[in-house]
Amino acid sequence: MKVVLADSNDLMRLGLRTILSSLPNLSVVAEVKNNADLLETITSFDVNLILIDYTSMGFDIDVIPKIIQKKPSLKVLAVTPEQSAQTLVDALRSGVQSYVKKDCDLGEIVDAVKETGKGKKFFCGQILETIQKANIDVNDMDFDGFTCEPVILSERESEIIILIAEGYTNNQIAEKLFLSNHTINTHRKNIMAKLGVKNTAGIVMYAVKTNLVSPNKFLFAAEN
Repeated sequence: MKVVLADSNDLMRLGLRTILSSLPNLSVVAEVKNNADLLETITSFDVNLILIDYTSMGFDIDVIPKIIQKKPSLKVLAVTPEQSAQTLVDALRSGVQSYVKKDCDLGEIVDAVKETGKGKKFFCGQILETIQKANIDVNDMDFDGFTCEPVILSERESEIIILIAEGYTNNQIAEKLFLSNHTINTHRKNIMAKLGVKNTAGIVMYAVKTNLVSPNKFLFAAEN
């Protein structure tokens, strides 16, 4: 497995390189300090896995879909300081496959590298806790269906998303909008396809994420 370390912090790259040096069948082929160097490196080297702190100086989250577009087979493991649930979801949607925090145990970082290199997803316990506290289940998210293309929803689809997020059933939505159940079901399938989600939880997450509905509504409901 050929790895690139993408982090502007020299000490962090040294630490990761030291950790990875103990792993068999793995070599660090390059270290980069900014987006431009990363994009150039993946075109110059045969790379399998990138460990990146996209929050460090010189990097940003937009570089992730760019590198995946250049090399779709690349695996991306984010190694960053603590982030909000929203930032984590945005990173996963952009193409990050696995995610660990910089202060994770060394064993978790090693496991993340091994599992991601095999094509599997890996999230350290702290990342999972942050996401789950926001009532987001990574199992509800179809990351393979996500792209860097904008999601374009019709006015009717946005209207239905809001009603779904507010807890209305298909029958209730049909009655409210004076449409048939079949039409609502078709809209629902199209919405899930566009958003890249598998179920109602994914639609609700999108509605909250894009401020179509207020997350406070669900917090108040949980307290009552």
